[in-house]
Amino acid sequence: MSSFEGKVAFITGGGRGMGREIALEFARQGGDVIITDIASDIEAIPYSLASKEDLDETKALVEAEGVRCIARVADVRDQQALDDAVAAGVEVFGRIDVLSANAGVYDWSSSRLWETSDAAWYAQIGVCLEGVWRSAKAVAPQMIKQGRGGSMVFTSSNVGVEGAPCSAPYVAAKHGVIGLMKTAALELGELGIRVNAVLPSTTDTKINDHPAGWRRASGKPDGTRDDYLDAVHQWSILPNTTALPPQATAKAIVWLASDSAEYITGVALPVDAGHLTLPGFNPWPVRD
Repeated sequence: MSSFEGKVAFITGGGRGMGREIALEFARQGGDVIITDIASDIEAIPYSLASKEDLDETKALVEAEGVRCIARVADVRDQQALDDAVAAGVEVFGRIDVLSANAGVYDWSSSRLWETSDAAWYAQIGVCLEGVWRSAKAVAPQMIKQGRGGSMVFTSSNVGVEGAPCSAPYVAAKHGVIGLMKTAALELGELGIRVNAVLPSTTDTKINDHPAGWRRASGKPDGTRDDYLDAVHQWSILPNTTALPPQATAKAIVWLASDSAEYITGVALPVDAGHLTLPGFNPWPVRD
């Protein structure tokens, strides 16, 4: 029997990138899948987000693995939309065993905290932190109703435990995700529901792979994709490693949700090729 046969995973941000890979990883292990995505852009976020066509493509790819999939358009900042997606999933599948609260956005405008717009702040806090809370809030009652055995995995980031210049809203949100995870682990643990977080390093998805992301990572005003990949190579311990493939984090999430991790809860797991073990560097060295 596959690890997730007879089980159901609810995944936010499932339209493309990491969310798509998470959905496919669950599907490959026999799990049915519910995916949501905003399927539209957010004005304060300077790159295109997943579309309805992306969401439909993920659904088709998941179903090609021989499992069932429900896809719903839902903004993770909208509690009713998430509640409706949960209800639709339960109506068809009868249960939800796993939550992967994965949806995230990042503003590459590189504003310092005192220059950051309210719109950029609220967009990133809203999706990356509030969205995780709302997703857990939508799924928890169903998991509690089912009894022991549920698992939630929240997507934080390596900047959930370190700073990053010109990224105040994103860093604050990702730090908040870890605190939220620890609190949820305490509150849900007595009910047999495990809650953990993953901390990915730079991952090669659209959140990074676009001209503004290339410039920011490389430090070059005309930075290219090759410049971005070359710069990120310096951020890992493991050889021949640059921006991580989204499958790296997807596999970690599925493992944390599996019975193989049945005694693991309250953990913030780096998926970063050793980035957080590096001694670090000054991003803005000062010379007199």
